[in-house]
Amino acid sequence: MTIGDLFWFFFVISALQPVITKRLLEYSRQRMISKIEHDRGSRVILLVHRQETMNFLGFPVYRYIDVDDSEEVLRAIHMTDREVPIDLILHTPGGLVLAALQIAKAIKKHKGKVTAFVPHYAMSGGTLISLAAAEIVMSEHAVLGPVDPQLGKFPAASILKVLGKKPPKDMEDETLIMADQAEKAIFQVRESVKDLLQGKPTNGKVDELARLLSEGTWTHDFPITFETAKALGLPVSSNIPDDVLKLMSFYPQPTRTQPTVEYLPGPRTRKPETVPAATG
Repeated sequence: MTIGDLFWFFFVISALQPVITKRLLEYSRQRMISKIEHDRGSRVILLVHRQETMNFLGFPVYRYIDVDDSEEVLRAIHMTDREVPIDLILHTPGGLVLAALQIAKAIKKHKGKVTAFVPHYAMSGGTLISLAAAEIVMSEHAVLGPVDPQLGKFPAASILKVLGKKPPKDMEDETLIMADQAEKAIFQVRESVKDLLQGKPTNGKVDELARLLSEGTWTHDFPITFETAKALGLPVSSNIPDDVLKLMSFYPQPTRTQPTVEYLPGPRTRKPETVPAATG
């Protein structure tokens, strides 16, 4: 074998390596999804968003819940018998209210039990979808978030507060139009949250919960931890299966030139302390 042959051999292997890695990940995901479905007797649907990097220019592309996502999730629900439980695994920063509500309403209508698993975070629209589930199962450090609507780059609740600080004659027409839209958006989301929470064990706090989550009580990125969610009366538990956490490892963040988090793989356990031998 000549040096030229070796060069082309390594070139082909290097070109095929990303394809092989992708196929292995897909196979691993499918096997784990099949295992969870078999163990729980359910349909598993994942909604996972990762920050992706363009290969050529290297700039980040952020993924959010969009109408394509809602179309795929609705298709999976339609392909599932109405009595079959659904396990929905969410890992998302949120996205379009329209798409999130489409998914949430379809989940609400499903007769079989729907469980929303949140291994790490399900913010904004992800939380809106979670509220439709019969149970929200969070890992110890996972978080949900407020569902207050955003108009462009501004929170709807903050736009409304402007009306109380200036007389209308001192405001631009665009501000007044945005305030009108903000009022409608908050009302629509609040009423949707009420509808999604109906029939849930919320200790009679449906109206209060809808107001807290949709009217700008916190900043939009406020982390609602398991403890906070439980105190609010949301139907949450923390017994997330290990297989769900393992499944998330098959959805790695696209590789960067320099990793931002690094550790040795595998569990670490504390070594038992040795007891000194007794002396005469």
